[in-house]
Amino acid sequence: MAEEVKKVEAETPAAPPPAAAEAIKAEPEEKAVSPQPPPPHAEESKALAVVKNIALAEVEKEKRLSFIKAWEESEKTKAENKSQKKLSAIVAWENSKKAALEAKLRKIEEQLEKKKAEYAEKMKNKVALLHKEAEEKKATVHAKRGEEILKAEETAAKYRATGQAPKKFLGCF
Repeated sequence: MAEEVKKVEAETPAAPPPAAAEAIKAEPEEKAVSPQPPPPHAEESKALAVVKNIALAEVEKEKRLSFIKAWEESEKTKAENKSQKKLSAIVAWENSKKAALEAKLRKIEEQLEKKKAEYAEKMKNKVALLHKEAEEKKATVHAKRGEEILKAEETAAKYRATGQAPKKFLGCF
C-alpha cells in the first residue's frame, strides 16, 4: 500500500496540470515581449501553485479513500466467502453425520426385524411342540380310557360267566 502511494506521489509532480503548463509557456512569450515580468503575475503563479497543490491533495485524498474503500470491499468479500465456506463445511458434516446415524438406525431396525422373525419362529415351534404334547397326552388319556373300558368289559364278562357280583360296587362307598 505504501509503495503504491509513493509511486502515485512520484508520478504526480512530474506531470503538471494543463493550466500550469500554459502558464509556463506563456511566461517565455511575455519575457520575449517585456524583459521584466510584472509582479501581479508572480502572485498569480503562486496562487496557481497553491491551487495546484490543493487539487493534487484532493486527488490524492480521493485516491486514498478509493483505495481504502476497495480494500474494505475486498476484506468484506473475503470474510463473506470464508463464512460461506465454513457454513458449507458444517452442512456437509451435518449431512454425513445424519447419513451415518440413519444407516445405523436402519441396521438396528434390520437386526430387530431379524430377531423378531427368529423369536416368532421360536414361538411357532413352541406352539407346535405344545400342540404335539397335548395330542400325545390326549392320545394317552384315550388309550387309558379304552384300556379301562376294555378291562371293565372283561371283568363284567368274567362276573357274568361265574355268576358272582363284584365286591366293590361304585368305588365311593
